[in-house]
Amino acid sequence: MQVLIGQLDLVWEDASANVALVTERLSANPPVAGSLVVLPEMFASGFSMDASRACQDGERVLAAMSGWAHQYDCWLVGGLALMETEGPTNAAVGFGPDGNEWFRFRKLHGFRPAGEHEVYRPGTEVGVWKIGGFQMAPFICYDLRFPEVFREASARGADLMLVLANWPARRERHWLTLLQARAIENQAWVVGVNRAGVDPHATYSGRSVVVDPTGVIRADAGEGSKWLRCELDVEEAHRWRREFPALLDRRR
Repeated sequence: MQVLIGQLDLVWEDASANVALVTERLSANPPVAGSLVVLPEMFASGFSMDASRACQDGERVLAAMSGWAHQYDCWLVGGLALMETEGPTNAAVGFGPDGNEWFRFRKLHGFRPAGEHEVYRPGTEVGVWKIGGFQMAPFICYDLRFPEVFREASARGADLMLVLANWPARRERHWLTLLQARAIENQAWVVGVNRAGVDPHATYSGRSVVVDPTGVIRADAGEGSKWLRCELDVEEAHRWRREFPALLDRRR
């Protein structure tokens, strides 16, 4: 399966501009039918703690995501702030090639240094969903620092893990190291999708990467706004787990 990563320079708190940006970029870089397209955390607004602004166009953004997935006959996952019945949440939402919502995952850990834990309602459970031959588990940014939730995903069969992020350049070393660690310890593919550019609070270097089940970076977007393509082979994860069956020796 091919993954297409959208490493985007997001427009601050402007859903219309960001939807137009993705529409234009997908037209110029159309995904292969049946591929997986992944957009960063809060791609429609940037990492805003003003929930009223970040969530205000949520339904329209969801409709756009559904349209992209259906138009290009692909699986599409993107992060956005949503106003739900219980309050605002930082979510990752997936759509299938038929344009129907495939899953909705809420970020498990609010980023305390930015006050996110006081603004957005956290999720309560790890999710694993089937895509092609993969069992995929999504996570969002700060979740990457909590290996126990990735372990829970692998225990439930995940062999592909997505991390949607707005991860600042000043902690780029942590981003790359932790993505590789999550791949190594879970013997799974890990796809890290970060934004590029600048917002009022931070600079983002991008460095979206695809890490294979042995911890090797197979593709690196580097810096700046761009698309990154990479082929994923589920059998590589299964073969490595057979050759080096460390997960069988895990004690709970």
